Amino acid sequence: MRDRMDDQAESPEAAVATAVAMLRESCGTDWDDGNDAARPTVTAIVLGSGLGALADKIESPVIVPFGEIPGFAPSTASGHRGQLVFGTLGGEPVIAMAGRLHRYEGWSNDQVTFPIRVMHGLGAKRLIASNAAGGVHPKLAVGDIVVLCDQINWLHARRQIALGKQTVPKQTVPSEIGAAPAGLPIGFPARRRGQIFDPQLVSLALAAAREGGFLAVPGTYLATLGPTYETRAEYRMMRRIGADVVGMSTAEEVLTAANLNMSVLALSIVSNVADPDRAKVADHAEVLEAGDAAAAKLEGIVRRILSGHRV
Repeated sequence: MRDRMDDQAESPEAAVATAVAMLRESCGTDWDDGNDAARPTVTAIVLGSGLGALADKIESPVIVPFGEIPGFAPSTASGHRGQLVFGTLGGEPVIAMAGRLHRYEGWSNDQVTFPIRVMHGLGAKRLIASNAAGGVHPKLAVGDIVVLCDQINWLHARRQIALGKQTVPKQTVPSEIGAAPAGLPIGFPARRRGQIFDPQLVSLALAAAREGGFLAVPGTYLATLGPTYETRAEYRMMRRIGADVVGMSTAEEVLTAANLNMSVLALSIVSNVADPDRAKVADHAEVLEAGDAAAAKLEGIVRRILSGHRV
């Protein structure tokens, strides 16, 4: 499938600046003033499959559909509203993505991560990303929360790893994506940081779960292109290479945020359990149902992070 960003004439840096300017004007935000130490930390939140209800808890919300934001692609996945929501949670400023973009919808990495760069441009210093994921580790159960400590990224398309001249654009990665080597083509991942997920936020999330009376465990996320769910043979392979949960998002979002020096936390709700020895196949309705059931757990962790930690 052809990447839809191929038709975009505006440079990535200019596109981010255009979107930021439009949102500042329409929402009246001035959160990007990093010189004021008294300002609370602005947190960007990505709400994945079945997890959009947290957007309804945002106080004094200002809602902007993706389609009204320059450079934003529309979200087409079921259960994803495709809205940017500005407001507060527990008095702390947040920008929430009610729904996200996926590679399997036909979008490029640059389009999938574009909202992260825009939220950073609006002043967000921290990212909390969430997703519904399949449980690969045999001890996980539906509804469990996994706090991501590491990831395996299989979201690279062929155009991103082959140096053939037929599809690789001549543009270079903009500096704001994160100090990529000179001449690195657009579409290649930004430089990889040794530590993507903030250890302090991971510890806070695990502690919040204990305080809330439910279990959350640290784990490794494996991101695939999708949009199909995994076969039993694939689940066996994923277990062997160290994955605890598997999904179709998040990896490039958190990498982009980390390269922008944002503090990053990512949470997976186990929506289905992979049993390589049984022929049970996950479906999207099951994923959404599990997300709805575990939403209160996720909300508890998010509120604890917002109230107990400032960058």
